[in-house]
Amino acid sequence: MDVTLIASGNGYVAAAYLVFLALVLSYLAIMAVKLSRIERELVELDETVQARDAASARPKEPVA
Repeated sequence: MDVTLIASGNGYVAAAYLVFLALVLSYLAIMAVKLSRIERELVELDETVQARDAASARPKEPVA
């Protein structure tokens, strides 16, 4: 086997690792965006439930 042929593949291995790293970072970025959206929706839902509970806890005024 020729040593130069084996050594010439190092560039492809490095490129494959870089592509894999880019894919992993993209995945993590997408998951972070989804997580922040879900957190924002949960906060909004919690505020809605608390407002509903506060409204139902108030004593109702008698109708005259």
